[in-house]
Amino acid sequence: MNEKKHILITGGAGYIGSLLTSELLRAGNYVTVVDNLLYGGESLLGFLAHPDFHFTKADVTEPGSVRPALSRAWPKPDAVVHLAGIVGFPACQAIGKQAAWKYNVEAVKCVFEQVSELGTARFVFASTYSNYGPPVDGKAVTEESPLTPQSLYAETKIAAEQYLLAQKNTATAPLIFRLTTLYGISPRTRFDLVVNQFVLDAYTKRELIIYQRGYSRSFIHVRDVVCGIILGLNAPEALARGQVYNLGDQAGDYTKDEIVGLVIKRLPETVVTYKDLTFGGDIRDISISFDKIRNALGFAADMTVDDGVREVVHTLRTGLIRDPQDEKYTNARFIVQ
Repeated sequence: MNEKKHILITGGAGYIGSLLTSELLRAGNYVTVVDNLLYGGESLLGFLAHPDFHFTKADVTEPGSVRPALSRAWPKPDAVVHLAGIVGFPACQAIGKQAAWKYNVEAVKCVFEQVSELGTARFVFASTYSNYGPPVDGKAVTEESPLTPQSLYAETKIAAEQYLLAQKNTATAPLIFRLTTLYGISPRTRFDLVVNQFVLDAYTKRELIIYQRGYSRSFIHVRDVVCGIILGLNAPEALARGQVYNLGDQAGDYTKDEIVGLVIKRLPETVVTYKDLTFGGDIRDISISFDKIRNALGFAADMTVDDGVREVVHTLRTGLIRDPQDEKYTNARFIVQ
């Protein structure tokens, strides 16, 4: 960041948010985290003594949840990064449409309205590239491509995007990132993501069962996602207000077979079994264009999937994460109200 700012992060105890908190504090910013601690708060313990860190436990779907969370020393956030929500189509299907809409759409409106009243300048929203659905012409999709959701998760993200883009002429500028498939280690690691899960299964079971073998995806390390978000926080107004960016890198395009090869390189004793079975829903076998974020914000990924596989293997072998199969490392725990 170019100057010390106050950044509010909703869902800051999560996979992306905990690492973003660390990087923003390291860069010399004030950081407020609002999180309901659905997956615990261990990822934030290392920040509690930091003088520029403030945490409040709150449910962002509740009206008035933001203002009480703000420190008296620096009450108005310069920007908000909204990461809170139910992530992934299996999670949304599990809790149902009403709850998914509450956490992924209504919460966005609730937080945006509150920070707009405070005079916050920028609202960064984490969306998903699953919004695009299957390709219609075989070409790489851009930020202008039609959105054809194939899952409840994508439906909620598109609805939230539409709300935010309708606010682009208000005082608070919305900025949307459509994230590709994440991998890698963070203070609150997830093992229900393709790369991380493949490594975990190969390490603990010495076996990989691969479904939908022919599909490819675009992958990005969680650290690179954090770097992209920070670029967005620091971008000039014209490059942020009402803009949508695919957050990823062409170098992150991999087939499942290629990822399996990288895992076997590190864990050669792994037995691989292929099964022809589809689960339906959120299929992302598409090619994504990242020209816009590269040209406008200068984004390029630093980490490769091979880096991520090596990192996860090292984490498991050294016991840095003692019980990786605990449900707290997945998005399988929900509170339905």
